[in-house]
Amino acid sequence: MNVGETLRETFAIYRDNAGVLLPVAFWLFLLAGMIEELTPLIVGLVGLAVGTLYQGMVVGLVKDLQDGRRDSSVPDLMRSVLSVFWRLLGAGFLTALGIVGGLVLLIVPGVYLLTVWAVVAPVIVIERRRVTDSLGRSRQLVRGNGWPVLGAVMVGFLVAAIAGPGLSALATSIVDGEIVDLVFTVLAQTVAAPVAALIASVLYFRLLEIQRQRPAPEPSADDLPPRLP
Repeated sequence: MNVGETLRETFAIYRDNAGVLLPVAFWLFLLAGMIEELTPLIVGLVGLAVGTLYQGMVVGLVKDLQDGRRDSSVPDLMRSVLSVFWRLLGAGFLTALGIVGGLVLLIVPGVYLLTVWAVVAPVIVIERRRVTDSLGRSRQLVRGNGWPVLGAVMVGFLVAAIAGPGLSALATSIVDGEIVDLVFTVLAQTVAAPVAALIASVLYFRLLEIQRQRPAPEPSADDLPPRLP
């Protein structure tokens, strides 16, 4: 797998479908931000749910583009995610817990889990696998391409890390106020959210193609049928 080609495809899809990706992200994250402002007790929960729904929609969009054009509308993409929404949410919680725990306790396990679980969301949305099965399936797909996968995933994290603080600093320099902070926070999420979801989706299809091209393993002696006398 080539990291450069993966990123070029990712940002080409971003560019060509920005008219869908950005407005949907903006209104979803704005709604989540407004709800969390009104009900502080559920801060983070609404954002997590919205982020999960959006990630699933992006996976569906990339799947739809595999034939060279997008045929599904935004409502169609959203409906395709709802049937696996709770699986996506559960997998997101488990992977975040494992990755963050690994990074806090010892960096290497966290980075390892970040890599082998990179395509869990596409596995759930496209293959309709259960949460625990999707973790193993993601690891199977990534096997043999760990470093390129990690490199691509880290680009998504860097975009999010730069976009958030950068837009927040811009908002503070313009005017100070809760509404301005909310809008610029949503803008940062809008810009960054498609990148990570697109990278995971592009990685999934590239890894799937690599797996299909691998030669079938030679059967071992135990796999062969017994010889007739």
